[in-house]
Amino acid sequence: MVSPAGFCQTGDSVFLYRRGSIYSMMIGHRSLAYEQDIEKAFDEMPVPDKYNDHGLGKKVFYTSDKKIEVKGLNKHEGFIVNASSDPSKMNDFDAFLQKQHMASRLVAKWFHRKKGNSICDMELVQERGYQNASEVDKRLAALSVRKDALLRDAGEELISSTFVLVNDIRYIDKSRGTSVIGGIVSAAIKTAGTLQGQNMTNQKDLGDLIASYKGFNVKIKTYLYQLVWDDEISSFFYNQVYTEKPDDAKKENFENNRGKFSLRYLGMQESSGKDVSFAGVNESEPQKMVRKACQRAFDENIANLQKNFEVFKVKAPLRSFQPLTCEIGLKEGITENSRYEVLETVEDKSGHIAYKRVGVIRPVKDKIWDNRYMAAEEGAENATLGFTTFEKVSGGSFYPGLLVREMK
Repeated sequence: MVSPAGFCQTGDSVFLYRRGSIYSMMIGHRSLAYEQDIEKAFDEMPVPDKYNDHGLGKKVFYTSDKKIEVKGLNKHEGFIVNASSDPSKMNDFDAFLQKQHMASRLVAKWFHRKKGNSICDMELVQERGYQNASEVDKRLAALSVRKDALLRDAGEELISSTFVLVNDIRYIDKSRGTSVIGGIVSAAIKTAGTLQGQNMTNQKDLGDLIASYKGFNVKIKTYLYQLVWDDEISSFFYNQVYTEKPDDAKKENFENNRGKFSLRYLGMQESSGKDVSFAGVNESEPQKMVRKACQRAFDENIANLQKNFEVFKVKAPLRSFQPLTCEIGLKEGITENSRYEVLETVEDKSGHIAYKRVGVIRPVKDKIWDNRYMAAEEGAENATLGFTTFEKVSGGSFYPGLLVREMK
């Protein structure tokens, strides 16, 4: 028997609304132009708001080469990155992720595993999977089974929906011939001083500097990896690693078997590198221009990756039903031609969660929310809407608890 299991309200109060989780990192190149400014901008960029932040602390990693070469990515889609991977088939990012033990560290974070004594807990899985600890306790008591039985279904959707984004960000030089002196931040200090009257003798240099800020642009290549969490891995973790009290044997099991945990490469997306309007940004704060250029390019990649890879698609709750609205917009790549399926969350007697299509909706022309970074500051049309309005294409009556997901 299947029964509705979802319930949502305006805002973030969504029962059984499970989001994917992301660890987003940047590969830094110390010798490339404006690298420090780009790193600062990236460090300020949050994980996309339709995902949970599964960061491991450090966001910027460095390569020893001026220009990292990553070859054959399209040829090795589905390639597994772990200790048993064939080095001859790995690219530089694969090798980097393996060297960092990234997959095992992501799993350890899911269970708050303490490195010193291997103690784990399920608080994060409960929080992201059920959003109501009392509901988890009730299910555990009713089922009278081990905790791994409860978590196996949650893990299928939650833990396996953990993604790593490796971002390679490079400045595009569109300002050749201008008097660009040093990096953007150092230039900003000179500009600020000039604007305050400390040095008004070189207006041409000031004009050139401002022109170079307005021409600042970046291209981002975003490589998408997914954490592998299947029956074999989950069984190993629950039986050989998971413990709620100090256990030296289970501690060694984890440390000696980090290679069992792996990431699967899905694909890459490159931003268009198109010009970004810097309207609304104070010219004496060029770092904000760097942040805007980076954020827009990153969001573009995320939207395209969502369209291209089914497992990376987001589900978002309907905000209201008369009219139909949802808090997604241009940042998520919505166009007038977009179509979204409306999903009902259902649960069977064993607690297994599934999603059943109950309708299809499309955005209303001229009512698509411009939620791109700093859209309101630049005075973009529809930047203040707060949501996109939709109209029904098919389906019956909609009700609280329904989610939407973009269709191909």
